[in-house]
Amino acid sequence: MAGKPKLHYTKGRGKMESIRWLLAAAGVEFEEEFIEAKEDLEKLRNDGVLLFQQVPMVEIDGMRMVQTRAILSYIAAKYNLYGKDLKERAWIDMYVEGTTDLMGMIMYLPFQPADTKEKNLALIIERATTRYFPVYEKALKDHGQDYLVGNKLSWADVHLLEAILMVEECKPDVLSAFPLLQAFKGRISNIPTIKKFLQPGSQRKPPTDEKFVAVVRKIFNI
Repeated sequence: MAGKPKLHYTKGRGKMESIRWLLAAAGVEFEEEFIEAKEDLEKLRNDGVLLFQQVPMVEIDGMRMVQTRAILSYIAAKYNLYGKDLKERAWIDMYVEGTTDLMGMIMYLPFQPADTKEKNLALIIERATTRYFPVYEKALKDHGQDYLVGNKLSWADVHLLEAILMVEECKPDVLSAFPLLQAFKGRISNIPTIKKFLQPGSQRKPPTDEKFVAVVRKIFNI
């Protein structure tokens, strides 16, 4: 299992997308083995390589890692994106958990019944603009640095940019009341490794559409 990390997941964003983002930001090349049918998932389960019978699963450093949070923490620590001490790590964890909550709402939106989608989309925008983005806007103001924690790029910055772009796909002008976040988005998007990941043709996945929802329902029996 030496060489590039290998990611096992469907051909869409889901819980793997933040892992793709963090590896890309760290400048790490990775391979992907896509689960395209129910049989692919069953094979992984039958081969005993999924600790809890679930994906995402990442082969890295001789391990078969599962559980999204564990994978992300490992990558962040390995590539020096996890702060310089315990306090910085605690702040990174808090910021990441916030963006994870927000992204989770967006991630599940395409799987919801049509009659509730509009209501849930409005809730996402409301939460983003009143609960989450004000926290990050204030953090940048109080901290007075280019990054959320310390004065260097961390997992918290990468995660926040991913969240901002996801919310902007729902409402393009969502940052209109957040000038510091607008500037943050510009800065972080221009970091060379991240800029490369944001270019067409990268391993970044497109927003979830109805076709992909149908595939996922089939694979996971949902």
